[in-house]
Amino acid sequence: MAYEQILYGVTDRIATITLNRPDRLNAWTSQMEGEVRQSMREASDDDDVRVIVLTGAGRGFCAGADMDNLDGISSGTRREVPKTEPFDAAIRPDFQTQYSYFPAVPKPIIAAINGPAAGLGLIMSLYCDIRIASDAAVFTTAFSRRGLIAEHGISWLLPRIVGHAHALDLTLSARRVEASEALRMGLVNQVLPAEEHMSGVMDYALDLAENVSPRSTRIMKRQIYEALMQDLAEAVRAANVEMFQSFSSDDFREGVAHYVEKRPAAFTGT
Repeated sequence: MAYEQILYGVTDRIATITLNRPDRLNAWTSQMEGEVRQSMREASDDDDVRVIVLTGAGRGFCAGADMDNLDGISSGTRREVPKTEPFDAAIRPDFQTQYSYFPAVPKPIIAAINGPAAGLGLIMSLYCDIRIASDAAVFTTAFSRRGLIAEHGISWLLPRIVGHAHALDLTLSARRVEASEALRMGLVNQVLPAEEHMSGVMDYALDLAENVSPRSTRIMKRQIYEALMQDLAEAVRAANVEMFQSFSSDDFREGVAHYVEKRPAAFTGT
């Protein structure tokens, strides 16, 4: 598929989705939204893809919703939440809304946050599974300084990532947070020097693509997100079922064999 506001490519089993409006710090538009969703579908359906990296072109990750759109809304243009088809109808409804479908993507999604991530741009990074930031990255929720509220599920998601107190600080103040502070509060997993950022992200992604079972990552990702809505007993019961099924999988047999034979793994995802 041809894309206009993103770039999409696959190398070494890693699909890279790049928000590509660098002149606007990759400000989010409805067209970009559709293209990101379609590229996630493309990566999900491609058996050659094992990991997805989401990043931004130029010096920004995503500056949030395009201000031209917000200006139109403030002028009286009615805005309705668009209805979207579930990314995966078999997964719980929590992960079938406009932006919360990232947990339904059956492959790890890494946010490579190369620069400013604000508002909706921050939210999209939070829906990714892992966040690796450049030391040039800055973060802000932005909403309170635009007369808006905690949008698109960030009120549920942010406290689960950084805790209740940090979530209130970030949403109420909408202050700018540097990468080092983001790391301390758990907003990101790693911070890398800007000149090493993408190479470090790709090294991490390549390790996942080459050395871990795609079947394991697919199931564990689902387990982790479903556990957010489960009690401990439910999580244990679900894990017991998955463990017994794993024992009969090709990837389990390969996981044992490559370790015993001291050779690189050749997982198939089955």
